[in-house]
Amino acid sequence: MRLQSARKADVLTDWIPLLRDLRHYHREWLPRDVIAGLSVAAVQIPTAIAYATLAGFPPEVGLYASMLPVLVYALFGSSRQLVIGPDAATCAMIAALLLPMANGDLTYYLQLSAALAITAGLLMVIGGMTRMGFIVNFFARPILIGFLNGIAISIIAGQLGKLLGIAVVSRDFGPSLLELARRLGETHAISLVLGMATLALLILFKRLAPRAPSALVALLVAGLAAFLFALDQQQVKLVGEVPAGLPGFAVPGLGYEGVQGIFMNAVGLVIVSFTSGMLTARSFATRNGYAINADQEMRAFGLANIASGLFGGFAVTGADSRTAVNDASGGKTQLVSVVAVLATAGVALFLAVPLGYLPIAALAAVLIFSAWGLLDIDGIRGLRTIDRFEFALSLLTMAGVLIIGVLPGVVLAIALALLQVLIKIYKPAETLLGIVPGLAGYNDLSLSEDARPVPGMIIYRFDGPLLFFNADTFKARVLSLVDGSTPRPRWFILNAESINQLDSTGAHAIDDLIGELRARGVQLVVARPKLYMRKYGKPLGLGEKIGVDNIFLSVHAAVETIQQRESLAAPESPNR
Repeated sequence: MRLQSARKADVLTDWIPLLRDLRHYHREWLPRDVIAGLSVAAVQIPTAIAYATLAGFPPEVGLYASMLPVLVYALFGSSRQLVIGPDAATCAMIAALLLPMANGDLTYYLQLSAALAITAGLLMVIGGMTRMGFIVNFFARPILIGFLNGIAISIIAGQLGKLLGIAVVSRDFGPSLLELARRLGETHAISLVLGMATLALLILFKRLAPRAPSALVALLVAGLAAFLFALDQQQVKLVGEVPAGLPGFAVPGLGYEGVQGIFMNAVGLVIVSFTSGMLTARSFATRNGYAINADQEMRAFGLANIASGLFGGFAVTGADSRTAVNDASGGKTQLVSVVAVLATAGVALFLAVPLGYLPIAALAAVLIFSAWGLLDIDGIRGLRTIDRFEFALSLLTMAGVLIIGVLPGVVLAIALALLQVLIKIYKPAETLLGIVPGLAGYNDLSLSEDARPVPGMIIYRFDGPLLFFNADTFKARVLSLVDGSTPRPRWFILNAESINQLDSTGAHAIDDLIGELRARGVQLVVARPKLYMRKYGKPLGLGEKIGVDNIFLSVHAAVETIQQRESLAAPESPNR
């Protein structure tokens, strides 16, 4: 009976990690978690309102998305530091996907947004339960850098009009900039001064007090200025009335056809939100010395998004800025998120009126500042130094997001990621081995200018799978090496240790090589073959064609045996 109860408890704590953490909770952690939670709330409240305006929602919707979803993730997430909530990239994506569908109808837009969050959440819950969390590994870093850079630039461009006090009609990147350039004469001076002062204050805080809740302080100052100087009477646009209270339960009610219309948008949202959130979760988990369960994170993200959609919010993901505040404040468990939720709820209940005095230009400054933080210029430079192809992929992804839109940009990013993998498999790295001075065994000839091949033979390593779409490339490369060598080698040693996959087409390529090399007077030798090669090689009789005495467990054994054969076959000296 006790064993059964223990198993039930283990299952419960596997699904709700916060219970496990609380069972092993140290009393001295509580002050740190409370302080960290209040610090997170101080950053979360103003940014939630700013991100809501970025997506075209009323400000209270940003607060709703920062309450129950955060609490749900705190219960079900495996990360001890990650704080989820509204995110710049996610909000920009929601606006790009759904605003054209809503046609200016705010009520319908809110329904679409809630349905999108619920649909994406259900997909993530199903994905987590079927162990699909590994998909996070398929979103290549160069492409993610390009995607986030594109989102950051589009956010900055989209907020310039609000900073200048100009109501820009166009939402697309290029047309909005052209419209803004044409209407620069309509700039509202007071809004511009207020926005630039807020931006300057944010930059100053980052340099002098990086751990301070800079967004909260900057918006408090801007809101106080708007209230004291009655800036709304001078055509400075304010947030306006913010309803006090907590969110209520509501089902979007779009119906089957409505959900069907946003389904592919939900798939794109899952890829972007889960990938970016997992990157944040993993980075802080590594910093604090514990592991992240990708499947559990997928379930937790999904449940949080479902809760957000049903209780007045929109799609949420891991928030790097709030997570960084949590970590810097010494937060130990997800109790931090619980405290942050309670603080946010308190503001929504009792401090809604002051929120209405926040100037739109100041919120734009906060968004521009946050978007600037998303820009990864060093990452782009690093890619240019490391790999020109990955650098090009990153730039193409960024251009795709800016020019053709967010969801097409995501599709382009995935296509480019798959293309990158296929190109690397189609033409993988290869190595010619030989004698390198100072190194034991047979090593890469490019390691030293003094390296030299072993006389009479080519030692070749193909560093990739040998499959149907690269078999011809492999065969052509081997024959070109043989035909291009002077004098022509008598032996070709294929080091098969890096051929980690083989199919029937690859096996036929090896079969063809045996005959073509023999026609050139060259014997194929295989070193370090994989056991699975027997599956494809046996029906073709590759072992018999190559010769059992020409298959070796190591390159060293192959070279040594060949040299012995050569010495035995050499004619005796006439002086002997």
